[in-house]
Amino acid sequence: MKRFIGFIKKEFYHIFRDRRSLFILFGMPIAQILLFGFAITNEINNVDIAILDHSKDAVTEEIIHKISASKYFSITKHIEKESDVEGVFKQGKVKAILNFEKDFSKNLIKDHKGTIQIITDATDPNTANTIANFVNAILQKYQKSLNEDVVIAYQIEPRSRMVYNPELKSVYMFVPGVMTIILMLVSAMMTSISITREKELGTMEILLVSPLKPIQVIVGKVFPYIFLSIINAVVIVVLSIFIFKMPVQGSLFLLAMESILFIVSALALGILISTVSATQQTAMMISLMGLMLPVILLSGFIFPISSMPVPLQMISNIIPAKWFIIIIKGIMLKGVGLEFIWKETLILLGMTVFFIALSVRKYKIRLE
Repeated sequence: MKRFIGFIKKEFYHIFRDRRSLFILFGMPIAQILLFGFAITNEINNVDIAILDHSKDAVTEEIIHKISASKYFSITKHIEKESDVEGVFKQGKVKAILNFEKDFSKNLIKDHKGTIQIITDATDPNTANTIANFVNAILQKYQKSLNEDVVIAYQIEPRSRMVYNPELKSVYMFVPGVMTIILMLVSAMMTSISITREKELGTMEILLVSPLKPIQVIVGKVFPYIFLSIINAVVIVVLSIFIFKMPVQGSLFLLAMESILFIVSALALGILISTVSATQQTAMMISLMGLMLPVILLSGFIFPISSMPVPLQMISNIIPAKWFIIIIKGIMLKGVGLEFIWKETLILLGMTVFFIALSVRKYKIRLE
């Protein structure tokens, strides 16, 4: 019995001595609860919208003021003509445009009916639907206030139009996200486990004293995963086109280059994880818990980032998957070129260089 109690004490000692284990045991559950509690929401907050006001009268100004005063929307642009609609959406920030018909106020008084077109970016169908519903609710409330003292009721008729995904197919949202998750999983997790396995078995030292240079050893371990990730990306795109009938409006060459950039970024993250992991289990846990959850919850894959608290929005900016999803949706669904996604590309490239530089520095310290 004493030996058994001593064994239990020893196990507790090993657990509390290992800070990584403590973090996994206590830190991860807390992080998951906070992330799921704050990030998983179907509500919208401070969504950027634009206004196309053909009427520019007192009534439209009042409606615009009502919408901007709500916590749900932030009016960031006023456009002058319908030909600007596509350009505004391609920039990627504005999620909806309210199009007021000409002579809106006159039509409302004369015919007791005015029309507002709600044009939404349906690359994210759930968000597009939610935006349309919230705008309708605000318009209905305003309409009710107009009709309080009127014998013949005024009627404001909202008409929704979904661009880039008029049928609101959810596959248009999930294919980019699934592609991002698979590339991250194959590239980052498998790379970190592969390199950590060599360290755990003690064969890394043998490889490092071989005629190969250390950088050649790391690149040799990483290269197969670049190849596998590229194959995965090609398979996903082919399936999305021929099985799910998902359009690819932009350049396939640009899509390929951006995918390779993201794969290299994920591989660099995998190498970085391997520098702080002593065992394969640790590498797997860090990869799964530290990468998969943020990719799913904080990348904009399922839940709109604008609806999250500001601290989580700031954290999302350091997640490569967020920028890759913006890029891939822009190329596949909107048909944008590099002139519209160069900022996201530069951010992703900067992250990749940072991860590589940090990994090289870590391994140099270990080799010394």
